[in-house]
Amino acid sequence: MKQCENASKCGGCQTIDKEYKETTWQKFRDVCRLYPKKKVNEIIAMDNPYHYRHKVYASFAYDPNIKMIACMYEKNSHRTVKSTDCLIQHTLANAILKKICTLADSLGIMPYNEDSGQGVLRHAYIRVAKQNNDVMLVLVIGSKMLPSSSALCNELRKSFPQIKTIIVNRNSGHTSMILGAKNSVVYGPGYIYDYIDGLKFRISPTSFYQVNPAVAEKLYAIALDMADLKKSDKVLDVCCGIGTVSLLAARKAGYVMGVEINEEAVADAIRNAKNNKIKNAEFLAADARQLVDDLIDTPDVVFLDPPRNGMSEAFMQSLEKLGPKKIVYISCNPETQASDIAFLKNYTIKEIQPVDQFPFTRHVETVCLLSNRKPDTKVRIDVDLEDYYRIKDAKKNQN
Repeated sequence: MKQCENASKCGGCQTIDKEYKETTWQKFRDVCRLYPKKKVNEIIAMDNPYHYRHKVYASFAYDPNIKMIACMYEKNSHRTVKSTDCLIQHTLANAILKKICTLADSLGIMPYNEDSGQGVLRHAYIRVAKQNNDVMLVLVIGSKMLPSSSALCNELRKSFPQIKTIIVNRNSGHTSMILGAKNSVVYGPGYIYDYIDGLKFRISPTSFYQVNPAVAEKLYAIALDMADLKKSDKVLDVCCGIGTVSLLAARKAGYVMGVEINEEAVADAIRNAKNNKIKNAEFLAADARQLVDDLIDTPDVVFLDPPRNGMSEAFMQSLEKLGPKKIVYISCNPETQASDIAFLKNYTIKEIQPVDQFPFTRHVETVCLLSNRKPDTKVRIDVDLEDYYRIKDAKKNQN
């Protein structure tokens, strides 16, 4: 058991001061509480629960003793806590944050002050690829420009050749959001690649990709095993992100449609399908409920992997009306997952698998397999994206 000097202050980890086995047992009990009449599989834990976060956000502040510091905030406040020795952040990310602070001090680049609106360096977002430790670095500034940007970026690249791209993002708003709307690529292509089960995935600054890719690979394998896909199956992947589940499923199924509201993520998904030479998966930037309402063909399997706040009641009711044979619901918030599943009156929970993707926090990933008690017996018809657009345009013309 390692000791964190900021355990009593930082809001990032709630249980870093406890034995890891104890924390996973508590998560297992929390999931059991949500499904009191169902058997919950034993939680899948990490062998080494430290330094698992490959996605790191840090803010910057000024400390009169050590000048620039990279930090997180204390729980329920904006008081800063130094974060460069964080026990759950990737060690390479920790080292890069330290170097940014040292270089910024030497170059006279001041941290951004949210209260006064003065200063420059506001946040850093670091993504480390699991496969080869390639790094995407996003520097978020609160000013119009980043002074000495060339010197800063050159020195960072010299110290860390793993940095494959550097992006400057401007965010001067009074907001809790990390990233602003505009990115400027100052080095490299503006993205990195990572691999899951042999497939190559392009990751852009605003695209969703799991923070713990080692456990995510196990998570997706579990979801696919639950789905038990056949070559004749048609699959709908809701909240598909950059296409991770979609493309993994496409290797087993006949056809996969991925839907995602984030257009940049959909663009990455389309590229990922092309890069992996997968031709039976297509992607659409759209509202998931609208798409489900418009589909005239019922998929065999639906994957759900929504954000922490889950899906809406209206979507879940539309999904039940669509009536797929199986639903595999992947969730980083079992509370919203359980409330969403409660709307599915025609479905039975067949399996519940918690996975500890976020050690030393209260969060746990859970995969649920649901089976339709009243499978659709109507004659199936083929539908692809071209048919979808044609039907949607026809509906618009009718209105």
